[in-house]
Amino acid sequence: MTSQPATTAQRLVPPFTEATAREKVKVAQALWNTRDAQKVVQTYTPNSVWRNRSHFFVGHTSIRQFLQQKWAREKSYILRKELFTFQENTIAVQFWYEYQDSMDSMKWKQCYGIEHWTFDEEGKMEKRMMSGNYVLIGKDGNGEGRWFEGLDADEVDGIVIPEGHC
Repeated sequence: MTSQPATTAQRLVPPFTEATAREKVKVAQALWNTRDAQKVVQTYTPNSVWRNRSHFFVGHTSIRQFLQQKWAREKSYILRKELFTFQENTIAVQFWYEYQDSMDSMKWKQCYGIEHWTFDEEGKMEKRMMSGNYVLIGKDGNGEGRWFEGLDADEVDGIVIPEGHC
C-alpha cells in the first residue's frame, strides 16, 4: 500500500468535518496495516501521550518500541477502523483486528475496541487513548470464523461485522 500524498495529509487538519474525519480514519487504517512502526510514529507529535489498554507511555521512542513489539508478536495482522464520532480536533474510532499470536502457539485472536484521538493544529495526533478486548477465534484459536479470512488489508472495508462481533 502506498503512503498518502503530502497534500492529503496537509488538508486533514482540525477542525474536522465528517468527510475529513472519515478520511483521517481510513488514512490511519492504511498506515497501521503497513505494520511499519517508523512510518506510523511520524503521524504523532513528538510528545504524544498514549494509553493502550494497561500501557501508558509518551513520545516517539516509546511509541515506536511499543509498535515494533506489538507487530513482532501479532503475525498476519489485519485491521479495520471506522469513524465513531468527531468534534473539532478529536475523533473517536471503533476498530476490529485479527492476528496470530506468536507468543501463544500462533492461535488466532481478534480484538474489538474504541480509540479516542486528539490532534494538534497541524493534524498530528497528540493523544491516543485505546481500550479493547481480545477473543480467541474458533475452537482453541484455530481461526474458524475469522472476519477477514483470505482478505488483503485494502479489502476489509467491504466486510459486514456482525453485532456481537464474534
